Amino acid sequence: MDKLKSDYYMKNESTSTSPNTSPNTSPNTSPNNLSGKLSKVIFIPHGGGPLPLLGDEGHQEMVAFLKNITLSLGTPSAILVISAHWEEEQVTITSGKSPELIYDYTGFPAESYDIKYPASGEPELANEIYNLLKDSGIEAKLDNNRGFDHGVFVPLKIMYPDANIPCIQLSLLKNLDPKAHIEIGKALSSLRSKNVLIIGSGFSFHNMKAFFETIDKADHNNEAFEHWLIDICTNSGVSTNERRNKLEKWAGAPFARYCHPREEHLLPLHVCYGFCESKAELVFDGKIFGKKVSAFLW
Repeated sequence: MDKLKSDYYMKNESTSTSPNTSPNTSPNTSPNNLSGKLSKVIFIPHGGGPLPLLGDEGHQEMVAFLKNITLSLGTPSAILVISAHWEEEQVTITSGKSPELIYDYTGFPAESYDIKYPASGEPELANEIYNLLKDSGIEAKLDNNRGFDHGVFVPLKIMYPDANIPCIQLSLLKNLDPKAHIEIGKALSSLRSKNVLIIGSGFSFHNMKAFFETIDKADHNNEAFEHWLIDICTNSGVSTNERRNKLEKWAGAPFARYCHPREEHLLPLHVCYGFCESKAELVFDGKIFGKKVSAFLW
């Protein structure tokens, strides 16, 4: 399994464009029915390829967290996922009724390519998302053929294994502009009044080589960036303007480019922040492959 991990990270170091189809903190639990309230927005780690679904020891904390966090998310009518593994020139929305799965990883056992997650799409909601973006001056398009990549189906299979909640995936922008991604979330913020769960699926740490170079050692660079990120996202003493400014200029944080040589796994957090423009709650403060990783709930 260690060989599979290493192969995955070395082979997928820069693969976030559109592929072809083929100790934790505990949040306060809330009732399953969240009607009358704004739906939740959460930024989560999705782990390395299919490893969370293969019983990998390095993902046990993450898997336990994803299973338990659903108690705090209510019962959504639909789920919108912003995954780190889809980038387009303009914001693109899955609009098919029955999206297939995209096994966008290589070098894993045969069962990794037979994973099923038959969640339906939601074309009407996809059209609403398209219109909200256009109304905010954000260029967008619908994609009737795009399926769900592993940034969608891996965490959702853990969180909602029955696959009975319609899902839509939203792309990142290839320009990787943090301000633009915050604006995407802001444009779609009204979805929170319609019981749509928003999931940003990425990683607060994503230096693939470093996952294994220092796996058994303390990584002070990783820890310094995580402390910065947690403070910016959760500190009630940080003003709205300061929080947004810091997130837009995240590359100036301590060891930012060590933790994110390329920022596609961080930007789903920016979209999540745009939905809320407020401080978040730290709901996961654990480790994956020995690296400190965080998750945030709004």
